[in-house]
Amino acid sequence: MAVQSWEDRLKAQQAKPKPTQHKKAKSVWREWGDAILFAVVAATLIRWATFEAYTIPTPSMEHSLLVGDYLFVSKLHYGPRTPQTPLQVPLTHQTIWGTNLPSYSDAIQLPSYRLPGFSEVKRNDVVVFNVPFESQFPADLRTNYIKRCIGTPGDVLEIKDTQVYINGQPIQTPVESQSTYDLVTTAPVRDKFFQEQSVLDYQIDGSGMAGGNGLPYPSAQTQTGDYVYQNLHMTNAAVSYFRQQPYVKNLVPTKAAPGVANPTLFPNRVDYPSLTMTSATERPWNVDNYGPLPVPKAGQTITLTPENAGIYYKIVARYEHNEGITWQNGMIYQNGKPLTSYTIKQNYYFMMGDNRHNSEDSRFWGFVPEDHIVGKAVLIWMSVDPYADFFHKIRWSRLFNLIKD
Repeated sequence: MAVQSWEDRLKAQQAKPKPTQHKKAKSVWREWGDAILFAVVAATLIRWATFEAYTIPTPSMEHSLLVGDYLFVSKLHYGPRTPQTPLQVPLTHQTIWGTNLPSYSDAIQLPSYRLPGFSEVKRNDVVVFNVPFESQFPADLRTNYIKRCIGTPGDVLEIKDTQVYINGQPIQTPVESQSTYDLVTTAPVRDKFFQEQSVLDYQIDGSGMAGGNGLPYPSAQTQTGDYVYQNLHMTNAAVSYFRQQPYVKNLVPTKAAPGVANPTLFPNRVDYPSLTMTSATERPWNVDNYGPLPVPKAGQTITLTPENAGIYYKIVARYEHNEGITWQNGMIYQNGKPLTSYTIKQNYYFMMGDNRHNSEDSRFWGFVPEDHIVGKAVLIWMSVDPYADFFHKIRWSRLFNLIKD
């Protein structure tokens, strides 16, 4: 009788073909779940590192950017920031879509770093940034503002009779920027003329109530029967047009006089929006006559005095995360002692809206820290007129327009 060794038996078993094991097919729900997860991760990475879509909700940048413009903002220009608040629902900002529920937890806060970009913030760039005065949110989740960069680190900024000067030299005003005028006419101005010249009013309608048709309405009629339109925001081109019209009796700019102080401006008001913290030295500055004001630069060592402490308080106390900082008698204190000098840790920028008399900007709340910069606005991909009828809703001439510096 033949005897089969254990080695022969093992080899025979290994030589037998193994039954084919079929993988269980994914359910439809599993396939959908995987696809959605992939799409969310991909969209989150694209939004964080490359481009993000924004819309213009207010007229502070008109007429360069219009209410209803939809933009692409490049994170590549200045470099994407690493997340400071990692515990956040993907593709949200401050709240969960359609609710007032917070979309994040600030239980973990990480240091923020900026990856390399292919340019720096330059003067006249149109920049999206997290507004610095919203202390109720983490820095990377503060409301997004869009303004034009006017002052870069190390600049000295001054405004004289609405003209901006940098380091003593006048800079070019954006072609589509607007200023405020009062208009007096012998007859009511037809809506068509305001529309053609893009003279808009998003605040009132003909009854004096908010949310009208976006066109100006006469605020008064004089005893001689003239019609008065106040606080019209106009470009230079619109001003030239109306001054040539026979029904226009007077068209004058509305400007603040030199030397008349506005106590609500920075740095007279040290800690916007608080009204209680004021500078020891009130400057006779207003929106049309402002400065000179130095724009802080990383590495600068500042000698702090009661005259300039209001300029640097928020930098020392908020933006650069120093401990034990207080404001007492017009000076910055640290751990109960006056702080007499300070070395700036990061760069800062001065931002202004192109609609110079209808913009809450650095003239009111101060500098924008570099770590609050989100990206550069580069392209208008869609533009919707909020007051037009259905057939004229889309501003076709603005689609896919590059945003000019």
